[in-house]
Amino acid sequence: MKEWTGRVFIETAGELGNILMSSDDRETVRRRVLDYVNKLHFDTFSGNVRDLHVLDLIIVRDCARAWRSILNPRSEKISGFSVLDALMRASRGMDDRALTPSFWADIIHLTWGIQGRVRLHTEQMVKYIDAGDFHGREAAKLRSHELDSIEMYMDKLMSRYESGLSEEAVVRRTMRRKAILKTLKGTSRDWKNWKWHIRHIAKNSDALSRMVNLTDEEKSLIDTAVSSSIPFGVTPYYASLFDDDPSAGRDRSIRAQVIPPKTYIDAFHEKTSDYMLEADTSPIDLITRRYVEVLILKPFNTCPQICVYCQRNWEIKSAMAPGAMASAENLNRAIEWIRNNASIKEVLVTGGDPLVMTDPVLKKILDRLADIPHVERIRIGTRTPVTLPMRFTPELIRLISSYNVPKRREMCVMTHIQHPYEVTPELSAATNALRRHGIRVYNQLVYTFYISRRFAAAALRRLIRLCGVDPYYTFYPKGKEETADYRVPVARLVQEQKEESRLLPGLCRTDEAVFNLPGLGKNYLNAWQHRDLISIRSDGSRIYEFHPWEKKIGPQQTYIGEDVPILDYLRRLESIGENPADYESIWYYF
Repeated sequence: MKEWTGRVFIETAGELGNILMSSDDRETVRRRVLDYVNKLHFDTFSGNVRDLHVLDLIIVRDCARAWRSILNPRSEKISGFSVLDALMRASRGMDDRALTPSFWADIIHLTWGIQGRVRLHTEQMVKYIDAGDFHGREAAKLRSHELDSIEMYMDKLMSRYESGLSEEAVVRRTMRRKAILKTLKGTSRDWKNWKWHIRHIAKNSDALSRMVNLTDEEKSLIDTAVSSSIPFGVTPYYASLFDDDPSAGRDRSIRAQVIPPKTYIDAFHEKTSDYMLEADTSPIDLITRRYVEVLILKPFNTCPQICVYCQRNWEIKSAMAPGAMASAENLNRAIEWIRNNASIKEVLVTGGDPLVMTDPVLKKILDRLADIPHVERIRIGTRTPVTLPMRFTPELIRLISSYNVPKRREMCVMTHIQHPYEVTPELSAATNALRRHGIRVYNQLVYTFYISRRFAAAALRRLIRLCGVDPYYTFYPKGKEETADYRVPVARLVQEQKEESRLLPGLCRTDEAVFNLPGLGKNYLNAWQHRDLISIRSDGSRIYEFHPWEKKIGPQQTYIGEDVPILDYLRRLESIGENPADYESIWYYF
């Protein structure tokens, strides 16, 4: 990759570099840089850059907006960093070692953008045919040919991500299942029994290595996590999704779901806390309420399998931890609170994973919620379709569907399917059975590193639709320090929505891209009006000011969030075989 330094910035900045050196007075330089930015913006849109594609004009516009925000004194105050000061020092030859290549890469791209030097639409990912003076049927044929070219490009990239429904994956996992059953002295009948899987959850490296070919590094990471009281657990079913040859890379996303990286372990105890400030939105034990008509009810505070990036990892002690069931007294108070609050129309039952409660226990809770006249919808938040699909017995499906009453009450299941390799015949059987009984299934994708590769999320959306699952949300990973290895730049998620998801048919891209703000809730990333880029810190982290969902309703405060440096992300992609040039437009999403 290219060299990104202060020297390169000065050498390529042109007139901007001269302006930065024009005065020692910061406010004078600030005004002159703003005048320069505004003039470039105006002149470019006045047609003075003749060879600039009309769509590349938008890059000038967006970079101008970013520069104005970054140069604003208010932005410096609330972000705690002055980009202008850093650039003035660099223009005078001061060697500020705190300014990393990731900082300079973003600044240089911003500079190229405002100067109209970016030509993304003459080097686009798919070559378009110029229809010229053609009209009618001839123009339509050319357009159709263009669309075929785009679809071929999409398919080529999507084909890199093997599905768990492929014949090869099914054969591979059939053999894995047999090996696990032999190791655990189980039978094919045991495999279909969800309680058998619960009894054989791997809670340390020794137990998991009996079922999975672990590397020495993975064993060490698991041992360190367990000895540090970091929750860990993998079901035998999910262990069967691992490959025997981890070096092939097919199951990287599978392993990343449950094996904590070193960065996670090192930061867990130091910084782990109630990141989403659920305590500040909990009017009573077991309930979280951020929005007007919907709330979360948490009757069961553990899971059969621990996902490393989970937002509630600070609450969960271990996989299927004893004492996870809420007390009858607390549960009664929570449900009565819902009964006495007629503004609540929807309840999301989650946890933990509520579907590892037994059917009779689940029935008691659902009976009481269904008895509340103003509750119109009950959602069940669960990852068991992915981690324990045999949980969806005919009895459970009949139980859930019994509360589905047309014109009165709707039942839904919310899950997290994270990669095409997690989609299996067993998952598909469970989700389609739910749909046949009138229960909609929705996916909430957490947009972590491995699913962020070009068209990986698009491949997942296309696949889960065939399994009866609707894409619902694509979440930016929680910005907790311990989950640094799972996070990607906000710009990458926006890029994915605009350049990849957008190419899918409408029913395959029904999900919204959101950033969940601590204590505030969802910020919709598809709309730039909901956030402002206010700074780029010395390490290359973009700093955003996110607006609360109530900004036109009530006087909530904004939230200042720190992003993942784009250059760091691109280098990590390169380390797993991706071509950073395929992501070049990422710099111009803000």
